Amino acid sequence: MEYKAHSFELPEVDGISKEQLDLHLGLYEGYVKHVNLLMSQMRDMATSEQDYTYSLAEMRRRLGFEWNGMRLHELYFEALEGGSTNLKADSKLYKALAKQYGGFNEWFEIFSKVSARGPGWALLTYDPVADYFFHVWVADHEVGQLATLPVIIALDHWEHAYLKDYAPGEKGKYVEAYLKALNWETIERRFSELSE
Repeated sequence: MEYKAHSFELPEVDGISKEQLDLHLGLYEGYVKHVNLLMSQMRDMATSEQDYTYSLAEMRRRLGFEWNGMRLHELYFEALEGGSTNLKADSKLYKALAKQYGGFNEWFEIFSKVSARGPGWALLTYDPVADYFFHVWVADHEVGQLATLPVIIALDHWEHAYLKDYAPGEKGKYVEAYLKALNWETIERRFSELSE
């Protein structure tokens, strides 16, 4: 089993340079490479697990970081493909966010401010069992995620996502640019597949 880095058809994004996106894509490809490397090494060591107990334990921990880095970046870049679109007011996602937060704009205001100081990810997740959205802050890819909850939006707050274009104190400008660039048809599809 080997994972392949996805190719993303990214449009021009107002507020995020092509150079920044290219650097970010290169980092994503590194996560894919390291997932494959770890899986290969774990397969090799598994034949003598008792000889490699501590090494395998560390590799399994590290796999969570690399794997989630790979998958979160795939969600991040996929949401930019096709260019910016608006979420339709009659869509299921719009209505669900408005119902829980008192309005779509109210939700948008909250989510755009989820970012804490420092690196990490702001995620909008959805629990189909409780029909409830959660804003989650994920510090190190594998720390802070709510198990089994699908991710609707993944917003990268690590410096590699914006430092070419913005100083650390200007992260809010990057967040604004990314959220403006979302293809809401992609986001709506993610939600609709879960809520059917």
